[in-house]
Amino acid sequence: MADYKDLDAKVIKLSKQVVRMCTAAGSGHPSSSLGIIHLVTALMYRQMRYEPQNPWNTGADRLVLSEGHAVPAVYAAYCELGGVVGTEDAPSELSFDDAMSLREGDSVLDGHPNPAIGMPFFDAATGSLGQGLSVAAGLAAAARLDQSDAKFFCIIGDGESREGQMWEAVDFIVEQKLSAVRPIISANGQGQSGYVSDQQSTETLAKKLGAYGCEVRVIDGHNWDEIIEALSAEAGEKPVAVVAKTVKGWGVGALQSCDSHGKPLGEDQLDAAMADLDAKAEQLGVAGAEDADAAQLTAPAPVTRPTGEEISAGSFAEACAAAGQNKAYETKTMATRVAWGVALRAMGADERIVATDGDVQGSTYTNMFAKAYADRFLEAKIAEQNMISMAAGLAAAGRIAVATSFGKFIARAYDQVEMAAVSHANVKMMGSHTGVSLGADGPSQMGLCDLAFFRSFAHTKRVDGQPMIRVLAPSDAVSTFKLTHLMLNLDGMCYMRTQRPGVPFLYEDDEDFSLDGFKHLIDGEDICIVASGYMVHEAKKACQVLEEKAGLSASLVDAYALPLATDEILRIGDDCRGQILVVEDNYAGGFADEIAAAAATSDLGVMAESMCVEHTPKSGKTPEEILTMVNLTADDIATKAQSMFDRSEG
Repeated sequence: MADYKDLDAKVIKLSKQVVRMCTAAGSGHPSSSLGIIHLVTALMYRQMRYEPQNPWNTGADRLVLSEGHAVPAVYAAYCELGGVVGTEDAPSELSFDDAMSLREGDSVLDGHPNPAIGMPFFDAATGSLGQGLSVAAGLAAAARLDQSDAKFFCIIGDGESREGQMWEAVDFIVEQKLSAVRPIISANGQGQSGYVSDQQSTETLAKKLGAYGCEVRVIDGHNWDEIIEALSAEAGEKPVAVVAKTVKGWGVGALQSCDSHGKPLGEDQLDAAMADLDAKAEQLGVAGAEDADAAQLTAPAPVTRPTGEEISAGSFAEACAAAGQNKAYETKTMATRVAWGVALRAMGADERIVATDGDVQGSTYTNMFAKAYADRFLEAKIAEQNMISMAAGLAAAGRIAVATSFGKFIARAYDQVEMAAVSHANVKMMGSHTGVSLGADGPSQMGLCDLAFFRSFAHTKRVDGQPMIRVLAPSDAVSTFKLTHLMLNLDGMCYMRTQRPGVPFLYEDDEDFSLDGFKHLIDGEDICIVASGYMVHEAKKACQVLEEKAGLSASLVDAYALPLATDEILRIGDDCRGQILVVEDNYAGGFADEIAAAAATSDLGVMAESMCVEHTPKSGKTPEEILTMVNLTADDIATKAQSMFDRSEG
């Protein structure tokens, strides 16, 4: 049996710091942190090949803390090791005392892990439970492409193991043979509100992991020999999963009751807690031990990741020819989802791009990329939550991660989208089959609330001042191609929505698009109609109806991006008697709200009204039938525009 007295002494020191940190912060999770303190110490002082002073080493092992609330344990160790925070251009080394800044407004030691605020030891924001193992899977998938032998350790709470996403991740890891991932479940038997279910017992968790295809090690999570052996075990094709029996609040009696979750000790309880840990040190034979350097770390050689300048797209005509879409190009009619596939395939030669899809690649046309670049395509199957978090892991490893599914199904992963946005992950999402034009499949397949959700992120700033998520809503094949090129060259998260039906081209191949977010397609003077996506075509028909039946001249604006340059659109509306009608095929909260909010604070006195989907649609055989159901046909639009014009005349 090896002598681990140096680690015993280190655990006592770190445990005391964890308790002090949370008490000073007045919040935090000291009990959960002490439960994983041995696992964290073994990883960060022995097992992981990494450099605390160079967290950007591309060949290093990584730790993903899915149990994000237990982060004080990691912070205490990282500060004690002199870990570096900030950026590569402006690094800053931490000291042990810096751990006491936990949760302060100007501290990088946030309440839960977040790399975006200057904590590069972590690869993704965690804390919304169940997501970390998917991130680790994405990191491992990228490492395999890089031909790296790095390992990816993920600490998971037994309570969060009830989350379905965790098992999506296990399923994916086993299927993809990502044996570089080492799931570690801290099984302390307690959740937030009480004891965990028997379904999350140590024995049941081990059986579940084994049934999924893992090689399972059940260990004492406070026994160094068992911990080191389990963490260092070589994996074959089967990933090794560790179920560690741990004690929540290890070493401190006041933190071991089932109601102590998320409760720091008061100042008046600190002396007793320190006495408990001193007694534990006496028991371990390290009382009064000198604070020796316990770290035995190796610095792996960095791996080379693909780099490049702007991703080239080539011409749309050439891209269509290469993708076998000559006929559609010649007839000038193509669905935006097909144009997405054409664009992704055209730009997919860039090795930074890795794509994943939720078992609908034949419908999203991401299969064009999958066939051309099979080594950089990961089929996520019907597991959208794992897909998005896994994409965040790919992005953290320097890849341009592309995740596609129906817009309706991406809604299953809105929490994961938000956490990726908090991480500032460079993930590009495409949701197809959005809006009611989908037709026959009905509302269970229609993306209708996506614009409202993603618009909220378009108006939230990252640390660098850029939008957390940019939204793109192309109206035809050319704009889809050009906006995909723009999206893949942007640094940051983007969401594009496409539709199922084929639509005629609105633009020539040489049309340029920018982040201003709109095109003024028709110049009129009586009313301004603003539309997005599929509804641009219906609105264009409405303009013709207005001219033919009422002699009215309508302006038409194609709004294709959020945030939207609303000032110019309001000026167009001001030139049209101050009347703007916004037409959308989704539920409320999208482009209409964007323009209405701008109009409300404008000095121009422009009035903005909305037409959108106001009741749950159902199946219909054609887009036209559905538009009739929801009162969004060209005639409906023309009638509404006529009434607005008449009111302005009165």
